[in-house]
Amino acid sequence: MLVVSHVTKRYNKEKACDDVSFTLTDGGINVLLGPNGAGKSTLMKSIIGFLKYEGQITVNGYPNKSVEAKRFIGYMPEIPSLYENLTVSDHMEFVARAYRLKGYEAYRDELLARFELDDKLKKFGNELSKGMQQKLSLCCALLPRPSLLLMDEPMIGLDPHAIKEMKKLMNQMREEGQTLFISTHIIDSMDMLWDRAIIMQKGCIKGNVSRQELEAEGKTLEQVFFEITEGLHAEDMRDADMTSAAEGAKSEKPGQEER
Repeated sequence: MLVVSHVTKRYNKEKACDDVSFTLTDGGINVLLGPNGAGKSTLMKSIIGFLKYEGQITVNGYPNKSVEAKRFIGYMPEIPSLYENLTVSDHMEFVARAYRLKGYEAYRDELLARFELDDKLKKFGNELSKGMQQKLSLCCALLPRPSLLLMDEPMIGLDPHAIKEMKKLMNQMREEGQTLFISTHIIDSMDMLWDRAIIMQKGCIKGNVSRQELEAEGKTLEQVFFEITEGLHAEDMRDADMTSAAEGAKSEKPGQEER
């Protein structure tokens, strides 16, 4: 469903994503894990087509920025991006028209009721709370029934009831054969849900494991995450110490002695 091949994204000289490659097959819940600043959001925005990058990304065989690919994709950003002058109802109609959906009304009503937005149809985007904006953003992403759903930190800002409904929805989508790719740094939020985990650190993929592989090793996702990220942090600290020592040695003037 999704193929990311040698993707690099630079901000000036800094690499937010550095030669990233992986493949997601049809179906399943895939999580993208990493500490803050690992490059997760940059990668998600590259996949959805918001950023320029080096490398190649395809969705169901189509270049990710093509109209054909976008028909398969739904996207829920970390920070909801709503139109201030559109109501909840208007947002759903806007998405339906953009995707040229037919007979979508029943599913629209189901989504709005499920996430407790059915009594806020006439509320404008800027009148909604952060949690309600998150819910509307999710409903807009789900309305076209995407084959590939990208979600960036979807649990943040949601109340417990909404989180419960979202997890039920994720399981339902998996059972229906849809592919989910969820970026988060909160491992507990995806506990018992995920099928495959991709772990990023400093713009690079440092781990790509399935639930079956970890269960066979008797490990938890949290254990593997900290083994990878804390191990790399320790290596960075050692490298920094060695660099500092080398620079200190160079700064000493040859032949200079204490008197």
